[in-house]
Amino acid sequence: MLVLQVLAVFSLLSVLAVGGGAAVIPEMKHLTVGVAPWIDSQQFGAIYSLGQLAPGPNMLMVSVIGFHVAGWVGALAALLGFFVPSGLITFHVGRVWDRFEANPWRASIARGLGPVTVGLILAGTWSLAHTVMVGHGPVPYGVCAIVTLILLRIKLNPVFLIIGGGLTTWIASMLGMPAC
Repeated sequence: MLVLQVLAVFSLLSVLAVGGGAAVIPEMKHLTVGVAPWIDSQQFGAIYSLGQLAPGPNMLMVSVIGFHVAGWVGALAALLGFFVPSGLITFHVGRVWDRFEANPWRASIARGLGPVTVGLILAGTWSLAHTVMVGHGPVPYGVCAIVTLILLRIKLNPVFLIIGGGLTTWIASMLGMPAC
């Protein structure tokens, strides 16, 4: 049954989400675009963008994928699958973590997981950039460079950058720029 497949995929992703939901973006894309395939790369990029723009946790995007696959029941299965397993693991690991508060190994584990988390987030960024930019002409590369410079120079709400990037791409497509 398709709903059980949705539940299984997002439960697996939940368990793998060390460092947050963004850490599993490449694997989510691989499972939902490549293995299943429930959606295509363009849909995945659009759903991710919508998740970033919408209020609330950005990983609520899983419900959109679940809905696309199996309607409202699929959306619920994706949400439960993605949030319940990691929530239960976090709760129980947190209890153990607090129990060993004075142990010196605790700080070592925290320092060791930092680079892992950064690496997973960079892999997610690379996967999304590849999905959105490859084969779409120079506009996405320009938008990416400008957004990166803005984020490095000033503190600005990313929503404005998302809207600005969308408007820029829309205007470029209206002007007939290649493959926008």
